[in-house]
Amino acid sequence: MSVDLATVKRVAHLARIAVSGEDAERMTGELNTILGFVEQLGEVDVAGVEPMTSVTPMVMKKRQDAVTDGGIAERIVSNAPATAENFFLVPKVVE
Repeated sequence: MSVDLATVKRVAHLARIAVSGEDAERMTGELNTILGFVEQLGEVDVAGVEPMTSVTPMVMKKRQDAVTDGGIAERIVSNAPATAENFFLVPKVVE
């Protein structure tokens, strides 16, 4: 895959990045180099290789998934200057 100047300018426009003509030409070469490296990675034979999350073997620590409501809503809103039915009341900001 090859990137041309028009593609770089289009991507810059979509990303809302101001790119000068000189920068766009430089980025064209850089993006082509990056895409060439990505294509090289596609040539690597990874058949039979297990996916890894870390280079060292680790077991993820898991906790029991239990649904609770906390039961401390009153304590949470107790310091608030104004509350109603365990919700914080705030003054209206936009009129």
